[in-house]
Amino acid sequence: MKDCVFCKIVRGELPCDLIYDDELVLAFLDIAPLAPGHTLIIPKEHHTSVTTLPAEPSARLMQMAPVLGSALMRATGAGGFNLLLSNGTVAGQVVPHVHMHIIPRSPDDGIVLPTRTVGHGSEADKEEMLQKVRARLARKAHGSQG
Repeated sequence: MKDCVFCKIVRGELPCDLIYDDELVLAFLDIAPLAPGHTLIIPKEHHTSVTTLPAEPSARLMQMAPVLGSALMRATGAGGFNLLLSNGTVAGQVVPHVHMHIIPRSPDDGIVLPTRTVGHGSEADKEEMLQKVRARLARKAHGSQG
């Protein structure tokens, strides 16, 4: 996409602090890091949603995430890392190009993740949700777009 900031990085029209580059994906330091070493990994091909991303670049994102996460942990001295992929603006996606954040974590980094709530919804609500999702997956498996 012509105006996409990540596509401009892929094409070399904008600079980045490159960490990794292959035929399918590119990884670079985030310009507004939540923690030292905060990295983005993106497919080189433009897709706004992970739901439309072809299998090969999708697999490469997931293949490289732990490799990059491990290297970032060693480089930063972090004790772990978070992987974050927001799909859609309502989920917090700011740049309309699929991207995964790899965020090295340390005990004192100040990053606060949402806490879990126990008992969200009734058993009937849960059963209804299971049926809906299973039905959608069954239609998808049989070639339907529903």
